[in-house]
Amino acid sequence: MRVLIVDDDPLITSALKMILEVDKIDVVGIGHDGSEAIQLFETLKPDILLMDIRMTKMSGLDAAKTILAPHPDAKILLLTTFSDDEYIIQALKYGVKGYLIKQDYSSIVPALNAVSKSQTVFGTEIIAKIPGLLHTEQPDPQASFNYEDYGLTDKDYQLISLVADGLSNKEISIQMFLSEGTIRNYLSTILDKLNLRDRTQLAIFYLTAKNAS
Repeated sequence: MRVLIVDDDPLITSALKMILEVDKIDVVGIGHDGSEAIQLFETLKPDILLMDIRMTKMSGLDAAKTILAPHPDAKILLLTTFSDDEYIIQALKYGVKGYLIKQDYSSIVPALNAVSKSQTVFGTEIIAKIPGLLHTEQPDPQASFNYEDYGLTDKDYQLISLVADGLSNKEISIQMFLSEGTIRNYLSTILDKLNLRDRTQLAIFYLTAKNAS
């Protein structure tokens, strides 16, 4: 695994480098701001970019957005001291693969291993926040936006709303009286229709579409 580390604190980058190399992870480069992250990513082509959010000159979020525009499959893991709601929402919208709080250093290597397998990873503190960020109180959420404008059917909409509520495929299959395999196939079709990467972005789509109406 080839990892690029970007953080504006040299002590943090040194500590992270040491932690990763103990686990035989190849640290291919180190940067100290968002603009440097973009340049190093293009030059070094790392498997994963491990990056802080708040940095001088250019933030990690802005760098992630810039990198993911031409490289939508880029694997970016944000590591920060901040669990600000707006940061989390922006990170999800941009398509980063993970968001961890810096204090939880023991989770970094497992998170990198998960991200390397194209999984999305969030620390326990972040996971606790996501349902509240995705949920809005409305008496009739289906009426809040015209899902047919997106080429979605009634069944598509029902499945998306259940994903946004945080249900697993198994739980959704029970609610919709369908097999888990059928649910997986429906999800894949919906993601293709909406040009989205995963169920996290699908939940963000649901939230954004409702709030825009």
